[in-house]
Amino acid sequence: MSVTESDLIPVVDYARASLDKAKDRHTVTDQQAVNDRTAARLGCRIVARFSDNDKSAMKEGVVRDDFEAMLRVLRAGRLKDGTPVMGCIVVADDRLVRKTGDYERFVDALTYDEGRVYADQRGFQDLYNENVESMGLMGAVISRMEVKKMRRRARAWNRARALEGQPKKGHRPFGWQDDRLTLDEAESALLRKAVERLLAGASLNSIVRDWQDKGILTPRGNPWRSQTIRTTIQNARLCGWRTINGELVRDEAGKPILGQWEPIITPKQWEAVKEIFQRRKGMQVIRTGEAVSPLPFDHREHSYLLSAIARCGKILEDGTMCNGKLRAGYDKSRGRGKYFCHSKGSGGCGGLARRADLVDMFVSEAVLAKLEERAKRTRTDRGPWPKERELTEKSEQMQALRERFHQRKISNTLFFEMVERLEPEIEALRAEKQSYELYAQQADLDLTDIRRRWYSKDDEDRLDISQKRAYIRKALHTVIVHPVGKRSGNQFNPDLLEPIWRQAD
Repeated sequence: MSVTESDLIPVVDYARASLDKAKDRHTVTDQQAVNDRTAARLGCRIVARFSDNDKSAMKEGVVRDDFEAMLRVLRAGRLKDGTPVMGCIVVADDRLVRKTGDYERFVDALTYDEGRVYADQRGFQDLYNENVESMGLMGAVISRMEVKKMRRRARAWNRARALEGQPKKGHRPFGWQDDRLTLDEAESALLRKAVERLLAGASLNSIVRDWQDKGILTPRGNPWRSQTIRTTIQNARLCGWRTINGELVRDEAGKPILGQWEPIITPKQWEAVKEIFQRRKGMQVIRTGEAVSPLPFDHREHSYLLSAIARCGKILEDGTMCNGKLRAGYDKSRGRGKYFCHSKGSGGCGGLARRADLVDMFVSEAVLAKLEERAKRTRTDRGPWPKERELTEKSEQMQALRERFHQRKISNTLFFEMVERLEPEIEALRAEKQSYELYAQQADLDLTDIRRRWYSKDDEDRLDISQKRAYIRKALHTVIVHPVGKRSGNQFNPDLLEPIWRQAD
């Protein structure tokens, strides 16, 4: 007697892969092929498939959409088109569930009505039997324990490698060769110069655009973007330090672990870079492109040196000063750039204009002279960071505390109470030290070289507009451009430019 399709038990099947690096669903497809053979062997026919690819069944917060949809179908006993569903087939329990709560919800849905079947590649399993259900729950518990154990082993393995200074597994990092230890001469030079430019005031966007114009690609062959270069430059690997999940790995004395690879920059340079990005983090970015911080950094490329920095000094009819931000543009009739005040309809007075090249030249010289004066005074006055001893003492306290804890000379409660107090104090001191050393790095810049590069004719050597604007903003708040008197003619008068200097740090 032949078996017809109506004699076969209508079931759904479920497949899941925790990780699919290739994104080709090969694991899910293989499981579905096994389910097909299981269904044929047990007299079932699969009427619908459910699968969750590249999704963990263990991680909190991960929603398995097809698993949830399957539970609704099993509880209803039919598909949306009315096709009956009398059970479920999977390869193994751990493809279905990893948590006891999910197993309980699956059993409740499947056994909502009598006569349902459940099978894996070993055969049918009776989920209506209380002992089998308990074994299933125990299997989910054991599975969860095994996953946690595997994760602990993986974390321990990764930390052991980190403490030895071994590099992370994965794609080749930009700046190093395939062994992840030896520097790539060309790429490392690019990173070193990018860090120096950033510390000198260049915007991140100007560095990205420069790399894009030169056709420089990431190790995966993609064009550089602001986010990727920001992540690369902030990576402690550049100065030779090892990290796990973005946090520095430290030895028992609290000192950063030195990696086995060749560094590109110094730790002080890396800390200065971190401080720059920390200042921008969480701060409002205003429309000019700068992050609102103690020392604004330009994020937007400009064509003129003082656009949105210089202000109109014309006195209005009511006796107040216009104070509008000057715009910049090209005067075709004269063949040169100019700064001018917005029209009245745009919030300005429309009554002031000045040659851009002469204004730029005066302000450049004034700013360079001011920076040179401050740098000389800073190098004389600024000594070593005054709280170094306090940081050392607190770090030693933390180390002594850990040793006493490991020797079981203090209780858990006392240990964790003291750690919760000491850790934020140490982190705050480290952040303060980074900020102090950033100022020191900027004070140590050779202003003679900056002056030379300011006027250099070499495109590769010359400071770009964003770098110059960063130095200008470091020196002054604004430049008030006062109007030319009617009898002054067209002669340039630097006395009509009033720099409003920032107070030195």
